Amino acid sequence: MPPTPPDQLAVPPLHRAARIEDALHGLVERRLRRTGWQPNIIAYAGYGAPGWARVLCRVLLGRPDRRDRLEKVRGWRSFATLPAKHAQVSIEVNGVRQEVTADRSGFVDTVVKGDFTPGWGCVRLAVADAEPVEALVRILDPTVRFGILSDIDDTVMVTALPRPMLAAWNTFVLDEHARTAVPGMAVLYERLATAHPGAPVFYLSTGAWNVAPTLTRFLSRHLYPAGPLLLTDWGPTADRWFRSGREHKRATLARLAREFPEVRWLLIGDDGQHDQEIYREFAAAHPDNVAGVAIRRLSPTQSVLAGSLPAPAGRSSSGPVGQKWLSAPDGAGLWKLLREADLV
Repeated sequence: MPPTPPDQLAVPPLHRAARIEDALHGLVERRLRRTGWQPNIIAYAGYGAPGWARVLCRVLLGRPDRRDRLEKVRGWRSFATLPAKHAQVSIEVNGVRQEVTADRSGFVDTVVKGDFTPGWGCVRLAVADAEPVEALVRILDPTVRFGILSDIDDTVMVTALPRPMLAAWNTFVLDEHARTAVPGMAVLYERLATAHPGAPVFYLSTGAWNVAPTLTRFLSRHLYPAGPLLLTDWGPTADRWFRSGREHKRATLARLAREFPEVRWLLIGDDGQHDQEIYREFAAAHPDNVAGVAIRRLSPTQSVLAGSLPAPAGRSSSGPVGQKWLSAPDGAGLWKLLREADLV
């Protein structure tokens, strides 16, 4: 029997929650467009290598000439946004344009070809009836062999995620200026970046793209090295109510290993959620891509609330054989252990 033509292949139905969400968005979108609301692009920092770049952005509906307002919303307002689903986005690289289509949540996550040089570059993004915007891309030098990949929540920023009620308060209500940085972590990252010139710094989190502008301002204000955020979507997916944060981290790590097979990553996280488990799996599957693992220990109270026992100080034996696993309560302690382990 001949294979079924591609255009006749069955398309899996959307999850009920996704269908409900699409119907509500469609109803609201029609009303807002009649009042003059237009698509606006929120650009996120991407990354790549000479010859290609991963471009990330989202298209949202907003009042004309109010893009800055969309980027600066805080708290619960950052989640009360309306995507311009399936919008056509033009990506321009060195004068060459290509058209891509946003997904049902207004997201664009695509790889483009271009004459990129190592360092920070940019691409130009445009959507109909809106001013073009520029998206930064961090281009890795082919000679780079060391990179820093860091969790965000309770690793660089105190968010109290083990306490569900406080986590909701921090995400939906608290002003970004009231958030606090984990002691010593910004200094640690700056020292690592100085010790390894050209090393990229990526921030991997299960947080939603809705809060990317807030996180970017927080990291800049507390003097963390600039780097792309690798976040996830918010709300129902095509096959479930919410996407899996752990699977997002696993898939992102595996992708980075494929895209940069020569880079060895220093994985930084905390012991409050699943970072140790995810890093352990990645280190076992990709030992040549892991320089070491640095875990920020939560306080005993936070650890108990997170459902785990406080970790012992110093080197940890929880990693694969031959891997350097370190643990300390703050950036200063981790820096000391990293120096002793010859990772700086």
